[in-house]
Amino acid sequence: MQSPTVYVVDDDPEVLRATERLLASASMAVAAFQSPRAFLESYDDRTPGCLVLDLAMPELNGVELLWSGWPSARACPRSMRTVDSGSRSAASARPTSGGPGILIVAAEASSALYARRLLEHWQRQQERVEAFGVGSREMEALGFEILGRSEDMAVIGLIEVLRHYRDLRTVFRTLVEEARRRRPKVILLMDYPGFNLRLAQALKPLGIPIVYYISPQVWAWRKSRVRTIKKLVDKMLCVLPFEKEFYRQHAVDVEFVGHPLIDEIDPVLFHPEERQRLRSRYGVAAGERVVGLMPGSRSSEIHHHLHTQLRAAEILHERYPALKFALLVAPTFELDQMKELVPGSTVPLLFIKDEPLKMVSLTDLVLCASGTATLVVGLMHRPMVIMYRINALSARLARWIVNGTTHFGLVNLILERRAVHELFQEEAAPQRLADELARYIEDYGHLKKTESELMKIRDRLGPGGATQRVAKILEAYLFPGLDRVAG
Repeated sequence: MQSPTVYVVDDDPEVLRATERLLASASMAVAAFQSPRAFLESYDDRTPGCLVLDLAMPELNGVELLWSGWPSARACPRSMRTVDSGSRSAASARPTSGGPGILIVAAEASSALYARRLLEHWQRQQERVEAFGVGSREMEALGFEILGRSEDMAVIGLIEVLRHYRDLRTVFRTLVEEARRRRPKVILLMDYPGFNLRLAQALKPLGIPIVYYISPQVWAWRKSRVRTIKKLVDKMLCVLPFEKEFYRQHAVDVEFVGHPLIDEIDPVLFHPEERQRLRSRYGVAAGERVVGLMPGSRSSEIHHHLHTQLRAAEILHERYPALKFALLVAPTFELDQMKELVPGSTVPLLFIKDEPLKMVSLTDLVLCASGTATLVVGLMHRPMVIMYRINALSARLARWIVNGTTHFGLVNLILERRAVHELFQEEAAPQRLADELARYIEDYGHLKKTESELMKIRDRLGPGGATQRVAKILEAYLFPGLDRVAG
């Protein structure tokens, strides 16, 4: 297939020049514009095989998607084409709860967990809510109508987004069409800013309230993009306490609800007896040290991280033969999938899939891909090394457009200092990762100091009960005029 012409839209000339150079080095034809108006004056939607990228909210996940001339529905894999022209009538005829509608987009593993908790809350309260959109298999089991699967949509990096563009665009169009047809009472967007902010722009003319839960990290980089959020989002629900003041300074309607991970913590996981009971289930004896490997929840993350982490484990095992290793499988993957990716290992490797906090409780140290997983590890007080690798072209672009923060690891951002070591791209080489993990083994003072720092995270995140607070806010839209108290 011929490479597409890539149209790039951004108001920063420096970013445009960098992007042009990078894409040209990948043998792609590039046309750059500093405004959507300039782009629209030149764009012909009859042009075959063209792709438009809007770099308005890049962060580390690359690009926003504006438009494509590709016939995406016909080319989309079946797993992503949950509702298309051939199945729309069947989807429309499917029985629903009969309650008020809510469109939810939870395309990340962590977001899908928090959305699932909302659905479980409404079930316990016997609330009849018709929920549809993007979510996980666990959400589907609760009656959520899937228009796009979170397991398929979690891609990151410029090249990765290009490869999955048509799939994402198909889901995007389906969500817009279904929102127009069903007219839900409220739209709940969760994280995933490159997709969700563009979706908010498409849905805003419908006049349906848009609530954003799990804020994009615009407070860390490209702060000017908060203007887009102010224009498109009716209410921002923050999970980090310092986000509230940031949004208030920019006149965004914001409410701090607390972090939903707090409610996932079972105090029994900190009891030595319970911890050893769980470890014994996997053949870990008292006194043995386990290093957890957490390569990520996206397919692209597994591609870039898994074998790097396994090689780091091999280096550590050569130095410390008594160490055991555990590959902690994210909710977006099946255990057998991960086992197939590791046909043989020279280290004693356990494959574990369970609730994230429970899995981390089994470990002593963790090598963790950057993301919400680092917060899970931090809340369990486990010393860690944070890493992240993406496609080389994506990494070069990220270095041009990411600014305003000295950290990328969530625990370090929350603590406002480098409490744990973080390594990006070429720095995240197996030898370097192994050396940083070895410091915890060799230096007891370093180990205990890190544990002490991580214990401060819980207090920074505020009280529990986030799901109930979010539910109460949403119920004001779902059941207007009724005074409801979250259970």
